[in-house]
Amino acid sequence: MAEPVAPDGWTSGGPLAVAKLTAEYAEEPHGTDEVRPRLAWIATAPGYGATQSAYQVLVASQPELLSPEQADVWDSGQVGSDAVQVAYDGPALAARTRYHWAVRLWDGQGRAGRWSRPSWFETALLDEGFGAARWIGASTEAAPLLRRPFELTGPVRRARLYASGLAYAVLRVNGQQVGDAVLDPGFTNYDRTVLYVTHDVTELLQAGENVLGAELGRGFFGMTTPNVWRWHQAPWTGDPRLLARLVIDHEDGTTTELVSDGSWRVTSGPTVSDSLYAGERYDARLAQPGWDAPGFDDAAWSPAVELTAPQGTLRAQAHEPIRVVEEVAPVAISSPRAGVQVIDFGRTTAGWAKLRVEAPAGSRFTLVYGETLTADGQVEATNRHVDGDRFQQDEYVAAGHEIEQWEPRFSYKGFRYLQVTGDAEAEVVLKVVHSDVRAASRFDSDVEVYSWLEQAMRRTVLNNLHGIPTDTPIFEKNGWTGDAQVGAPTMASLVDLARFFTKWLDDLRDSQLPDGRLPVIVPSAGWGYAELAPATEWSTVYPFLLREMHRWYGDTRVLADHWDAVLRYLDWELERVEDGLSISVLGDWLPPGYPDGPPPEDSRLTATAYLHRAVTAVVEIGELIGETSELERLRKAAAELADGLNREFLDREAGLYRTAADPDYRQTSNAVPLAFGLVPEDQVPRVVANLVADVQARDFHLNTGCLGVGVLLPVLTQYGHADVAAKLAQQRTYPSWGYWLEEGADTLWEMWEADTRSRNHYFHGTVVQWLLESVAGLRNVGNGWQRIVVRPDARTGSTSAALRTDTVRGRVAASWRLVGRVLQLEVQVPVGCVAEVHVPSEAAADVTAVPSPYAGEPTRSDGYTVYTVPSGQWHFTSRTA
Repeated sequence: MAEPVAPDGWTSGGPLAVAKLTAEYAEEPHGTDEVRPRLAWIATAPGYGATQSAYQVLVASQPELLSPEQADVWDSGQVGSDAVQVAYDGPALAARTRYHWAVRLWDGQGRAGRWSRPSWFETALLDEGFGAARWIGASTEAAPLLRRPFELTGPVRRARLYASGLAYAVLRVNGQQVGDAVLDPGFTNYDRTVLYVTHDVTELLQAGENVLGAELGRGFFGMTTPNVWRWHQAPWTGDPRLLARLVIDHEDGTTTELVSDGSWRVTSGPTVSDSLYAGERYDARLAQPGWDAPGFDDAAWSPAVELTAPQGTLRAQAHEPIRVVEEVAPVAISSPRAGVQVIDFGRTTAGWAKLRVEAPAGSRFTLVYGETLTADGQVEATNRHVDGDRFQQDEYVAAGHEIEQWEPRFSYKGFRYLQVTGDAEAEVVLKVVHSDVRAASRFDSDVEVYSWLEQAMRRTVLNNLHGIPTDTPIFEKNGWTGDAQVGAPTMASLVDLARFFTKWLDDLRDSQLPDGRLPVIVPSAGWGYAELAPATEWSTVYPFLLREMHRWYGDTRVLADHWDAVLRYLDWELERVEDGLSISVLGDWLPPGYPDGPPPEDSRLTATAYLHRAVTAVVEIGELIGETSELERLRKAAAELADGLNREFLDREAGLYRTAADPDYRQTSNAVPLAFGLVPEDQVPRVVANLVADVQARDFHLNTGCLGVGVLLPVLTQYGHADVAAKLAQQRTYPSWGYWLEEGADTLWEMWEADTRSRNHYFHGTVVQWLLESVAGLRNVGNGWQRIVVRPDARTGSTSAALRTDTVRGRVAASWRLVGRVLQLEVQVPVGCVAEVHVPSEAAADVTAVPSPYAGEPTRSDGYTVYTVPSGQWHFTSRTA
């Protein structure tokens, strides 16, 4: 992409200002174990053509010391660079310390801007660790309660609680819950990594007697429900346990510390069982009011049991916690039989229900969660992958108080409907629960299917974010690598996943065997290395996701951190290549007509294509971080894979890709090689023509599974058939996304068929990327959106579309509106970025650019007038769109 050429006298409207300071992608994080945390900012400026030429970062022990003359920790000095992120490079950071920082920027003309507002980050325990703290708990099926009273004689200046509860811990101080996170800390391979969380509890403490308490849940650490993925037999499996260290700094400079050890007291709690699959049982008669507050008599409790520490390394949790993000009231209530209420919340989601009852002691209430109803109107809640007579079922026994309220603590469910059976009337509300990630974009379109599809994909993605990217919140809750492989670009376009995917990349590395191989689910308890494996299209998510982290966020540290591991993985994949082809057992999963899998075609075709893309991604990663010694070998391997695929599957006479197992023409088998650049140049026109002919012959329907669905429409559009892509996208009969809309879907389904197993599955929704990039026309070329293409080339059947995206460099936006033959296109480009804007038109003279003095001279390409423009707000009008 060419650099814009500024006309003489071009100046931006003023020096650079600074917005949104972050450390390790978080705003003012309370606890990081990074020894060189990355400090980042967004540069802003009015006018046009603003760039950053230098920065200066200050770090100090107090905000009032943030000046070049007084900064007592680190002064980077003026560094000539357009970077918007810099790693701290001062003296070693101390544990448990708050550091204040600020930055100022110089623009392209050498003008210095003002210092930013002060921000801060806090270090967690670093190498200091948990000291004398011990893992404690109790040997009980119930979720244990732990408490530790203590006295404070002096005023508190600052207090931090560092804690890890496995699998989950609900922490309490003086009768109040600590923080608002749920299902915390995050799920990992506990033999490799254990996460702990830093909590600011300053305001919860008081002079005199205090109490620190915890209730512990089982999660995937202590799973007892037998299941096909063998979580109940994980090598780390054990009873729930807690590790905690409370550090209290007093006004007089003294410090009080409290750690988890045998001095704590423990008892069985009212949560008598909990399972991520089966649900929870809660007996309110067993509750002990005031157990987490001062003055409670715990003489009947037992001393806490010191338990074995998990093998994993303790690390501060850096990704967003899971939270209750919304409450939803019922939209309809029915009674299919006496004593049974079926509640429709009007949306398919992930979370749980909060129960409100007034009933005699011992009254029982059963809550069954499901996404669909049986023929007689009751909730469907079965899972052939999980043993036992309970699935997604909570049970509550009333204590007999006037009004009782309860909600689960240690399990979440996928559902739309809730069936309540009880000894009295009950009121419920829905709690929507997922990782609390920030929305990154907003899309609008005048086409109903498009708007519905983007919103349904957004909801489905969020419903599947619970510390890991899952495939379905109802049946599995597993981190299937294939789902993330196809979904990652769209997911990162909808929500900010910088922290989330950084964590999951660590999970991928933690799941790697010494020989380099990866399982199909991450984390894994040992299942997925041999079962449904090898599956190249699934596990090659590792190099692909790494490469995408640089495209989305300009992140090079994560590439360097994973270089050795990703190279070891790739070598394992290459070692098992046979005759130039990769072997896979999954392939283009769940195309129309094959709801039970596997797909009918030879999966070596897609496996080889995906491995080629993975090898290419690793070559690009090596180039980005300066690791060049292996690249020539990898380039040769990529060429051999391309040759192998074309030798085995390209029918040059017919101009299409086919396998011996094909029952008919397979769109995925042709769209994937086109999308990945594997089709020989002389064959591209014929392969494209055959693909178009097949879509037309099917009356503009697809026959793709999860691998082909995200590339089919982009390929059609790329090769000049956007009208065909649009007709396919707007289709409303089976199989299509519009068919789901006609069937009443509010989220995306696992299968194209109406009797799909899961109704909360995002891997067939990756067509949304085409909506963002070709309908709205906004495309991220690379390096954290530093290079942008605006090209609304899929306008058939639409008169308007808009997309705005908040990136690591600032807001990027494109919107267009067609009035008659006049197209109005608005583009927003952040400081330091360059956009190549393709305005549809018959001739350059038909296009007006505002402000024209700064837009430069356009070029012509394939029916578009092309401008290359720098930062600013741009307006283009085409009279012949």
